[in-house]
Amino acid sequence: MTKKKFDATKLLAPMVLVFLYAFFSIFGDNFFSIDYLVNILDGSYYIGFLAIGVTFVIMTGGIDLSIGTTMMCAALLGGYAYNSFGWPMGLCLIFVIVVATIFGLVNGILIAYLKLPPFISTLGMMMMGMGFGAIVTKVQTMRYPTFGMEDAWFKEIFYKTLETKIPVGAFWLFGFFLVALVLLNKTKFGRYTFAIGSNIEAARLSGINTKFWLAAIYTFCGFCSGLAGIVYSAVYTSIMPSTGNGQELLGIAGVVIGGTSMSGGSGTLVGTMIGVFIMSVLKQGLMSMGLQAHWQTFFTGAVVILAVLLDQYRTSRGNKI
Repeated sequence: MTKKKFDATKLLAPMVLVFLYAFFSIFGDNFFSIDYLVNILDGSYYIGFLAIGVTFVIMTGGIDLSIGTTMMCAALLGGYAYNSFGWPMGLCLIFVIVVATIFGLVNGILIAYLKLPPFISTLGMMMMGMGFGAIVTKVQTMRYPTFGMEDAWFKEIFYKTLETKIPVGAFWLFGFFLVALVLLNKTKFGRYTFAIGSNIEAARLSGINTKFWLAAIYTFCGFCSGLAGIVYSAVYTSIMPSTGNGQELLGIAGVVIGGTSMSGGSGTLVGTMIGVFIMSVLKQGLMSMGLQAHWQTFFTGAVVILAVLLDQYRTSRGNKI
C-alpha cells in the first residue's frame, strides 16, 4: 500500500492569510485591533454565503455568474414587499430566499436539462435578475428597517446588536458553513457533487441521475444567494436597483483563492472561507494604510491569477503522476 504524498500547496492559502494579517498589523494604522477585526467579519458576511453556494457549482466544473444580481434582485423584491405591501418582516425574508432559490432552479433546468453552457445560462440570468428587480420596483431604492425602527430586530439578529456591537452575522455565517461542510462531506449531495465534477459521464453510467443532482446543485447555489441577500440587507439597509453586477466575482474569487479547481472535482469549503477572509483582510488592511478600494480590486485580481496558475500547476503535476 503506497503512502499518499502530502500536498504542501494546500497550506498556501492559510499561510497567505496569516502573512497578510501580520503584515497589516505591523504596517497598518491600528489594524491589530478589535474594531478592524469586526470590520473584517462585517465585510465577509454576504460574500461568504455567495462563496459557499458557488463552491458546489465550481466543483461540478460549472460556473454561476448570476449569484450577485440574484442576491440583489431577491433583496429588492423582499424590500418592495415590505415597503409597498406591508408584509411582516419575517415573511419578507422568506420571500427573499424563495425568489433567489427560483433563480437557481431556473439555472439548473437550463444547464442540466436543456444543455445550455453554464457560462451562457448564468450570464443571461445575471442580466435578467438585474433588470427584473428594477422593473418591479420601478427603479426605486428599497430600504430595510434600521436601528430605532419598528423591525430593528432584523438588523440585531442578522448584523450586530446596537448596544454591544457584537457581530452576530459571523455566527450565522459560521453556522451555515458547518451545515454546508456536513452536506459536502457526509451526504449523497456532496458525494455526487464531486462525482459530477470529476467525470459526469462516468457518474451517469454508474447510475447517478446527473441531471437531477446538477439542477439541485444550482438550486442550492440560488438558495445561498438568498441568504446572502438577507445578510446584505441587514448590513447595508438600502438596496439599489440595477446593482449586484460584480458581486459574483467576489464570491468566485474567494472560491478560487481557496484552492477549488475551476476544472471541477476537487476543492474544500474550508479553503473557500479562507479565500473570503483573505479578500476581507486585504480590503481592510489597505484601508488601514490609507489606500482606496480600487487597490483592493487590483490586488484581489492579482491573487486570483496566482491562484489559478497554482491550480494549473497542481493539475498538470497530478496528470504526470
